[in-house]
Amino acid sequence: MKRLIDYINNYVLVKVTSLQSASVLTRVVAGILVSKAIAVFIGPVGLALVGNLRNFVSSFQTIATLGFYRGVVKYVSEFKDHTLELSKTLSTVFYVGFVSTIMVSFFCYFNADLINDIIFPTYSDYANIIRVFAMVLPFYALNMFSFSIMNGFSKYKILIIINIIGQILGVSIALLLIYQEKIDGALISVVIAEAIIFLITLVGIINRRSLVPLISVSNVSLSFFKKMSNYSLMALFTAVILPLVAIAIRSYIIENVGYKDAGFWEAMTRISKYYLMFVSSLMALYILPRFSEIDDKKEFKKEVFSFYKAVMPILAFGLLIIYLLRPYVVALIFTEEFSPVEDLFLWQLLGDFIKVLSMVIAYQFLAKKMFWHYILTEAFLVVIIYITSVYFIDMYDGVKGAVVAHFVSYSMYYAIILLIFASSLFGVDTEKE
Repeated sequence: MKRLIDYINNYVLVKVTSLQSASVLTRVVAGILVSKAIAVFIGPVGLALVGNLRNFVSSFQTIATLGFYRGVVKYVSEFKDHTLELSKTLSTVFYVGFVSTIMVSFFCYFNADLINDIIFPTYSDYANIIRVFAMVLPFYALNMFSFSIMNGFSKYKILIIINIIGQILGVSIALLLIYQEKIDGALISVVIAEAIIFLITLVGIINRRSLVPLISVSNVSLSFFKKMSNYSLMALFTAVILPLVAIAIRSYIIENVGYKDAGFWEAMTRISKYYLMFVSSLMALYILPRFSEIDDKKEFKKEVFSFYKAVMPILAFGLLIIYLLRPYVVALIFTEEFSPVEDLFLWQLLGDFIKVLSMVIAYQFLAKKMFWHYILTEAFLVVIIYITSVYFIDMYDGVKGAVVAHFVSYSMYYAIILLIFASSLFGVDTEKE
């Protein structure tokens, strides 16, 4: 536990409370401002539509880039001093990603009406929004390609600054579009956000223009692509399936309860996302790299329980404060029309607490490249989330069932995670004689 506390004091707080903290805080404030604007000018129905579009955009952005981001960061960092290997990395990712992105763009553009019918139930006039998304998707791919290179070269400062400037510019344009065009403006802002950030990222690309000659068709490597496949599939599975399941659940609420209730559920999930950003940042900075270093069960067990003892009581206290202040939280982020969201807090907060407990241990799947463990547990999670959501929505005859399902799903997921790592976490130390 002392190691974790020392790390937080010496490194995490230095990073997180400075630029990284500013980046997370900017994202949270930007999200709150956009949520407030949607609540004031559009209402719960608009929030439900925006939620479905946001989930669709997230899934197809990841499909377009083949989930390459994490793998590119790793291999650029590893080969930054080896010109040939670096060239193979950049060339393979650029050209394979280019082909993939163009294919996804064409698919979205020429199937815009079909996609509209799926993600906007009973609405049939937003196909042009899907076509705009298809046209700006290549800019997102370029943005992620550039980000992964800068991350691999440890250009953290410029990355975070780009994120902050991009968030400020993005929220400014989103607020203007929502004010002028209402729901159409909100939807357009969702699909063009990453293209806007790419304009800022160009500054970073100019600083790394010496890498351009390394990107060559002749250096595209099939063997490197195979090495990337595990990273790609792991990233694709979660980043694609979970948003699609969210669309399915929201659509089920729309069809069986109503658009307003779907908007209330989207409001609750947004609030959840805002406070979990801080915990996710801490885990990404500490847990993943630390687990990658650990080679024995004793150290793994020590790190897990150290994190639990140091962080989870603080998280529990924070969630309790949020629960007690929920009327003020809803009023701050949304409007009085969203007051029914207050009834959703208890189960959502309990589910989020267990979600964090499970995520801490599940990072071991990524750290140790436990591919099939990761895929099977994530598959179990997404299936059980959908099944329990449908079951509890019907049982409660309302959106409260969705947050109850959130709690039940992550409780079951956590039980599976504990079962997988039972010997590591609860086994008796045999090293001591």
